[in-house]
Amino acid sequence: MCGIAGLIHKGKTVNIGKELQDMLQALKHRGPDSTGYALYGEGNRDNYIMRFKVGENVKEGSSAVNEDKSVYDSRKKQVDKHIRDLGADILKDEQLTPYSFRYIVKYDKDLMEFSKKVESVKMTEILSLGKSLELVKDIGDANTVSKQYGLDKIKGTHAIGHSRMATETGVDIRSAHPFWGYPFSDVSVVHNGQLTNYWNNRRALENKGMRFMSECDSELIAVYIASKMRSGASLKDGMQDSLKELDGVFTYLVATKDSLGMAKDTMAAKPMVLYESDDLVAMGSEEIAIRTLLPQEIDTHDPYDGEVKVWQI
Repeated sequence: MCGIAGLIHKGKTVNIGKELQDMLQALKHRGPDSTGYALYGEGNRDNYIMRFKVGENVKEGSSAVNEDKSVYDSRKKQVDKHIRDLGADILKDEQLTPYSFRYIVKYDKDLMEFSKKVESVKMTEILSLGKSLELVKDIGDANTVSKQYGLDKIKGTHAIGHSRMATETGVDIRSAHPFWGYPFSDVSVVHNGQLTNYWNNRRALENKGMRFMSECDSELIAVYIASKMRSGASLKDGMQDSLKELDGVFTYLVATKDSLGMAKDTMAAKPMVLYESDDLVAMGSEEIAIRTLLPQEIDTHDPYDGEVKVWQI
């Protein structure tokens, strides 16, 4: 079933982590397995924020192997060496969990080369790389993940998030949303629905050199949008193309460093409720998510079938 939510404040910085946490917790009943946040904060104008993991957090009883701290430490050291070999500087190094890290990196060359080198280390995945994006996802509900990573203190202008019910892939971080729009900085995607032409599109994108880290169909949207942008398309144009080229029933949200977009397929089978004012746009799979921000009487509406909208901060 899953639940998605997003909001954007126009010209104002707020406690975006706490606002999204409340929206996603209200949608917990739609997806209790994992929760993901893509928060667009005050950022770092001159350097990149990189969040990455060197292993998995797996649900108790899973067949996946839980590795010990020495394995994680060894992988981290390999990542550090690769970063320095690329001529980049690690300005800040935070360990958030045994398997998850947040770096501030000074780097001014090709992001694809950088990403491939970092992810050549076994079980290592960049969750996000950007100058304002902070992408966090893990097992548990919105409150659990927020507390684990201290997200309720992050200030910013806009955010998207996802509460996941695992239906076709495992309960792990790799399959959780949001997905980063590799190799572009500050691009993220969350999705509710199912894509029926996943494998054909995936093979076509892999033949173009694009990267996939999971077998979750939702990741295809992030890779698809990244490929469109890589070819020079605008965010809105890429989203409009997706309605013609991606088959299935879906509603998805895309965020960049200064914008938030929503797309709904032509069958409009997946729910989305939208509130819009002069200074705030908020949306979610159910109105209950918006009510955490605006408990008073408000006017909301459902986007039309085949609709694409993009808002700027």
